This record gives sequence, structure tokens and C-alpha cells, in this order.
Amino acid sequence: MNFGDAIKTCFSKYVGFEGRATRSEYWWWVLFVVLVSIALGVLKLQMLSGIFSLGILLPSLAVGARRLHDIGKSGWWLLINLVPLVGWLVLLYFAVQPSQPGSNEYGGGQ
Repeated sequence: MNFGDAIKTCFSKYVGFEGRATRSEYWWWVLFVVLVSIALGVLKLQMLSGIFSLGILLPSLAVGARRLHDIGKSGWWLLINLVPLVGWLVLLYFAVQPSQPGSNEYGGGQ
């Protein structure tokens, strides 16, 4: 999956928490979010930055849940991010794991 396809997929599955997301889909989405956030910060467009942040909240949660599904974990693991200092490290570890081959309880392999 390339950059454009990943962005289209994430926006088309805006609140789609079902299914699986490959590593490339997830990391291309993360790159898109970081680049747009940096650009809005450099241009000092705080209002637009806030609107962008609200606009990508649900797609970011959805692609995160789908990424966890791809490695055989429940999307509820996203809540571990609420644990200070350790939570984001656990999610980072999960995000870099290879896809689970074949199908799992969350859908077919990609």
C-alpha cells in the first residue's frame, strides 16, 4: 500500500473499527498526520490545527484498532495508552509487529 492509498483507506473507513490494517497502511497514516500537524504548526494556524486534530481523531483510533486486529489483538488495547510512560511504548511495540499470517478472528489476511 502506498501513501495515497493509505490515506484514502483511512478516510473511507472513517469509523470502521472492523477488519485489519497492514503495517504500511498504519505507518503511512501516521506519517500523514505528523506532516500535516508540523505544517499547520509552522504556519501558526492554531484554529485549523485544532479542527484537523478533531477531524482525524476517529480515523486514527479506527486505524489503530484495525492495526491491533492485524496482529491478533483486541482494539481495546488502545486504552493502554492511558498508562503514563509505558502505554505508548507497548502500542509502539505492537504497531511494528508483522501481520499475523492467514485469517484470524478479526478477518482475513491481507
